[in-house]
Amino acid sequence: MTQSKFQLVGSLLRPATLKSYKTEIEHRDDITYPFYDALPGYQETEIADIKQVIADQKENDIDILTDGEFGRSMWHLDFVWGLKGIERYIAERGYTFKDHDGDQFETRKDIGIRITEPLSGKGHHFLDIYKLVQAEAGDHETKQTIWGPAHAYTELAIFDGLAGEGQVYETNEALKAGLINAYKEFLKEYKEIGGKIIQFDDCLWELFDESNPASFFADGNAGLAELADEFIAINNEVIDYAHEIGLTVWTHNCRGNYESRSAAEGTYEAIAAKFLKEQRYDRFFLEWDSEVAGDLKALEALKDRDAEVVLGLLSSKTTTLDDEKRALKLLEEASEILPKERLFLSHQCGFASCDSGNELATPQQWAKIKQGQEIAKKFWQN
Repeated sequence: MTQSKFQLVGSLLRPATLKSYKTEIEHRDDITYPFYDALPGYQETEIADIKQVIADQKENDIDILTDGEFGRSMWHLDFVWGLKGIERYIAERGYTFKDHDGDQFETRKDIGIRITEPLSGKGHHFLDIYKLVQAEAGDHETKQTIWGPAHAYTELAIFDGLAGEGQVYETNEALKAGLINAYKEFLKEYKEIGGKIIQFDDCLWELFDESNPASFFADGNAGLAELADEFIAINNEVIDYAHEIGLTVWTHNCRGNYESRSAAEGTYEAIAAKFLKEQRYDRFFLEWDSEVAGDLKALEALKDRDAEVVLGLLSSKTTTLDDEKRALKLLEEASEILPKERLFLSHQCGFASCDSGNELATPQQWAKIKQGQEIAKKFWQN
């Protein structure tokens, strides 16, 4: 099957039947991942809804299928919830995002993580979900999206401080090694069950832009460059292992996506020399739906590589269709920097990075996807 020039990042809006279970999960930390034993009917509902969303993707001419991320509550934390050695809990506060009026917006609070024993990625529940995707996919390609390892390390070690005296891992270096090994264990088993494409998602790159007012690191942090190097080295070690065992490795980067809200600013230009040029991904899904991302000149960092780029010129956060003229203009500009055959089009992020989803209805989601397909056809057939 020829790969479409329009691509989905991964997540799709959940139906109400599934969201009711996800809402209960959000408010309970007396239950353990994947929560099926504690919630009668949940697993059956999830399986049925995953089968339906795969059928919906086929009907809407999507060529690389996922479970729509229906098998998780949040785009990232479910992956670590499924690692041996992780315990979740409801924290005092959620993540901080920007609200529509510019004020602060707080997300769900079940984001607390404890490490209770050495980490392992063996026997992860995501593999069961992926087997279901494969069984329903037919002759379509499939991909699995998971939390990028460097972002996971940064949150666990730097933000949450889960290494230290008296903890399972007494140093950040030990935690890093344990987490990387868990990722490798997961990837090995993913490959063994027939996985071919793995996509690492994260939203921290722009926080290394020292001019970014929302950066967690830039304000007075003299070790910013060293931290960026550490971040890239973590990802590259896992990417290299994935390549060694025969996987294709993609990444998606955005500035946060929670109920149509974002978390950070920062341009790709400021971090391109490292995060685009040095990370050894095969394909980059990048966010360019607004002027916040900066100039497309950042793509010049990939001129000497054969990596592909998916330009997230469209918005998954709005109810209206996107500006077609703007998308075509930017596609043309990008094709003057990188060969047209290495470029793709997408929305800047998925439609439901977390189970609550963005602030639009399912018919609007599919209308926006159809528009993206039509724009891609218009550009690449010329």
